[in-house]
Amino acid sequence: MTYYIYILASQRNGTLYIGVTNNLLNRVKQHREKKNQGFTKRYHVNMLVYYEEFQYIYDALAREKQLKNWRRLWKLDLIEQYNPGWHDLYEIFTGS
Repeated sequence: MTYYIYILASQRNGTLYIGVTNNLLNRVKQHREKKNQGFTKRYHVNMLVYYEEFQYIYDALAREKQLKNWRRLWKLDLIEQYNPGWHDLYEIFTGS
């Protein structure tokens, strides 16, 4: 099984959310459809701007914890390195 850490944004340089899942597209779809009450629904954070893949859940959870402890600027730099145009990767993957 593959596990993912992912970063969602409300817009370029906007509010960020970091999560972990074993089904990236389904989880992002849930955020986009505002299926769950919480942070991403309240702050309209639903644009997939970054993700990493892991073979083991404990590696994904460790990376999630690491990124959550990073300074905001470091997170923005990470996104900029991987996705400088801040494209919504969900739309690229799904063609929507």
